[in-house]
Amino acid sequence: MSKIPVMELFGPTIQGEGMVIGRKTMFVRTAGCDYACVWCDSAFTWNGTEKHRVRMMEPEEVLDEMVALGGNRFNHVTITGGNPALIADPMARFIDLCHQRGYRVGLETQGSRMQEWFLQIDDLTISPKPPSSRMETDWAVLDRIVRRLHDDGVNLSLKVVVFGDEDVEYAKTVFARYPYVSQKFVQPGNELVTEAKDISHHLLARLAWLFQVAIDTPEFNTVRVLPQLHAMVWSNERER
Repeated sequence: MSKIPVMELFGPTIQGEGMVIGRKTMFVRTAGCDYACVWCDSAFTWNGTEKHRVRMMEPEEVLDEMVALGGNRFNHVTITGGNPALIADPMARFIDLCHQRGYRVGLETQGSRMQEWFLQIDDLTISPKPPSSRMETDWAVLDRIVRRLHDDGVNLSLKVVVFGDEDVEYAKTVFARYPYVSQKFVQPGNELVTEAKDISHHLLARLAWLFQVAIDTPEFNTVRVLPQLHAMVWSNERER
């Protein structure tokens, strides 16, 4: 693949989750994923419902459109999906172009695939998917990816989305498996990803539940609890 399959390009907006929560950023959302999480909040990137929106773009085209949208109002770019880890050379070129402009680049991926361009990422979150997703973690693959990123000095974090007790146990397993990763996060899941109404009260209740879980769980002594900040403010609006 010589081009990037772009589903959405928007911003500047505020990053609502993960290690750079609250930071102003531009978003480049790619199409395609090797997972099919039942609660995915961007299933349109892989389930075919919006395949007509996918644009195959050269890295230079993506950068030009991003700058046309954001002007001088950003210095951080978030690559998301889908799973951008399915893309090889053109993504490496895009990250090079961003760095030439002085932009930091963030990525979140589930740890199912590795690309060499991961080593160029400034803020990289590995978010393995818990049992509620109905996906299976390939621990051998995840082990190799996390170790490689850590050993190569990438600014790395682990984040687990939690819906219930089984996911809490999964998060404990993930964090215990990689004690050398210092940045660890849990985030309450959003079961209302298809709702058009205000869901902030529901998300606050879920956050309060996860606060108490963390307070009661010794294995979470060094784990930070984060909300989906954008969903609390804008609910499920797209391209905010």
